[in-house]
Amino acid sequence: MLSDTDLVRIAHDLAATPGVVAVALGGSRARGTHAPDSDVDLGVYVDGRTIDRAAVSATVSRWAEAPVTVGHAGSWGPWVDSGAWSTIAGMPVDIIIRDVDRVRAQIARARRGTFAFHAQPGHPSGFLDVAYAGEVALAKPLVDGARFLRDNAASLDPYPEPLRRAFIEDLWQVDFLVDAAAKVADRGDTAYVDLCLSNAAVRLAYAWHAHARVWAINEKGIVPGVSRLPSAPGDFGVQVTAALSAVGASPEGVQAAIEMFRALPRPR
Repeated sequence: MLSDTDLVRIAHDLAATPGVVAVALGGSRARGTHAPDSDVDLGVYVDGRTIDRAAVSATVSRWAEAPVTVGHAGSWGPWVDSGAWSTIAGMPVDIIIRDVDRVRAQIARARRGTFAFHAQPGHPSGFLDVAYAGEVALAKPLVDGARFLRDNAASLDPYPEPLRRAFIEDLWQVDFLVDAAAKVADRGDTAYVDLCLSNAAVRLAYAWHAHARVWAINEKGIVPGVSRLPSAPGDFGVQVTAALSAVGASPEGVQAAIEMFRALPRPR
């Protein structure tokens, strides 16, 4: 079992690598919402100009049960940069590389109320660029000698009001997606309908989180997570599941799902 002491020791080893600025515990374990078998996410914040990725690989490999390799920037896609999946003391540990310049840029955009979704492997609804800001706001710093994480987290507290408004204003896209699904309701293209409605559900869930001033950083768990938000509908996830289940293979099922989506509650 990987102990908290071990995590801190790993973080200090990583922080000693040239180009590493800070190391943080992220994901569900930083938020305290993890299950016993949840992955351990270690965010490694780096200077992209000086980071020695081979040295990072060697450091993780010394702890891991098998050698790992941290690839070049972009090897995991345009928005995740790179990283490594490893197993340490019997637990899955994900090393996620974040370039501090890109993180600073997205923090500035989040504070201005600007965001976008980008194509990225592993993110079916697109990668939310200002998730970089959310990660900093939610992370538990393990090594942060230059105060990169603490100072930037302070700049995001409270949740930026311009970003909250931007997510609410973005809800026009939910109507657009539902209308797109309606256009093919009688054509038997349930895959396209499911894609439209699932993406509509995710955008609604992002808006509910923003309305509650709660950071959401990816699609995983975001729809059921709405029920835990203050002033949000407790059965939101149940309603979405029921609507998607109604799609079935008939035009009648698709039409029923579309009407259920049109009736989903929205933050105002």
